Amino acid sequence: MDKSAGQKRASQVLYPPVDPFDQRMLDVGDGHSVYVEQCGNPQGIPVIVLHGGPGGGCSPAMRRYFDPDQFRVILFDQRGCGRSRPHASVQANTTWHLVRDIEAIRETLGIDRWVAFGGSWGATLALIYAQTHPDRVAYLVLRGVFLMTQAELDWFYGGGAGRFWPDLWGRFVDMIPVDERDDMIAAYHKRLFSGDVMLETRYARAWASWENALASIEHQGMAGEVPADYARAFARLENHYFLNRGFLDRDGQILDDISLIAHIPATIVQGRYDMVCPPESAWALSERWSRSSLRMVPMAGHALSEPGITAELVRTMRGVARQAGGLGL
Repeated sequence: MDKSAGQKRASQVLYPPVDPFDQRMLDVGDGHSVYVEQCGNPQGIPVIVLHGGPGGGCSPAMRRYFDPDQFRVILFDQRGCGRSRPHASVQANTTWHLVRDIEAIRETLGIDRWVAFGGSWGATLALIYAQTHPDRVAYLVLRGVFLMTQAELDWFYGGGAGRFWPDLWGRFVDMIPVDERDDMIAAYHKRLFSGDVMLETRYARAWASWENALASIEHQGMAGEVPADYARAFARLENHYFLNRGFLDRDGQILDDISLIAHIPATIVQGRYDMVCPPESAWALSERWSRSSLRMVPMAGHALSEPGITAELVRTMRGVARQAGGLGL
């Protein structure tokens, strides 16, 4: 990376804003409809963008990491969040439903193989999707790796990250009675699914604020008020997935099954000071995966919008475009 890359504002290295050429609601069954959009070149290299959370939803800024002349960019809001409906619903909402939805999108759009681009939970989902459908993924671009392990959940919800942010951790745990603090995920679950929308929203904002405050290396720890609708979907979905350990069969499943995608090339972009998803997971993944390349961004945390991470992702996608022929895209 250029020495100056990490010093530029993220907006300086992104492509200009672009509008979708296609927007639709796709009925995926189980009472769910997911919002899907396409932008860029309809004949370009197809890339599926997987947002974080679970429950984070996609945003217009996510379109700007790809050269619109080179890429056909597909974004969607995963079940229960963003513009997908029903909002904040966890019914028929598991990792395996999302994997099925991604396949439904691919088939609906007539795409044979594509690039999977995801960060945080989006990286988790990209890995699981690729391990389930290895013949459909030509390249993986992962940011802020999260492997859905107990150790990672313990780090963020068991006090590990709280050692660096004791003031914010104190606010997060003070919402819960002392005798329930040994399992913060379960304690918040009780309140996020209480049936009282006002109570759910209060705890949802606390849940979202704890994560948002630690996302960027430059954050001062003072998170603004999170919009109620966004917070409730984000917190309920994330908590639901974490309580159920990502609906995986066993702890460490993604690393254990890395042989399923050993043939797929990948780039892993990781902030050195990521407090949400510490670099240990990205390192472990790269050590097991010979066709992956780990790019550690020195002065960066977790957020997609961090200048150094943005620059590395844009650079990575330019490299993917140059390799498109060799990747069969």
